[in-house]
Amino acid sequence: MEIAVLGNEEFVLGFRLAGVKKVFVAEQGGFEEKFIELLENPAIGVLAINSSSLEELSAATRRKALDSIAPVVVPVGREEGDLREKVKRAIGVDLYKTESE
Repeated sequence: MEIAVLGNEEFVLGFRLAGVKKVFVAEQGGFEEKFIELLENPAIGVLAINSSSLEELSAATRRKALDSIAPVVVPVGREEGDLREKVKRAIGVDLYKTESE
């Protein structure tokens, strides 16, 4: 399973530079259709999207995204909390936990 990113050109640029190979650019007009297509792709394990784009999805698609287990949809940006909590919620394991915690 792979990590994929969906968003506008600005949003996906950093992920491209970090080496994420499955990067998809979709502007507002075609975002929801591309999002649904990626949700149904069995090769994707984690799908990162801009949190503001999540808010603009229809209610049914947003519910499907938040309930999705495979792939796990991770909203990134704005006031979603810190990265540690996002990773813990997405994969169910606290990767930052040290032996002293």
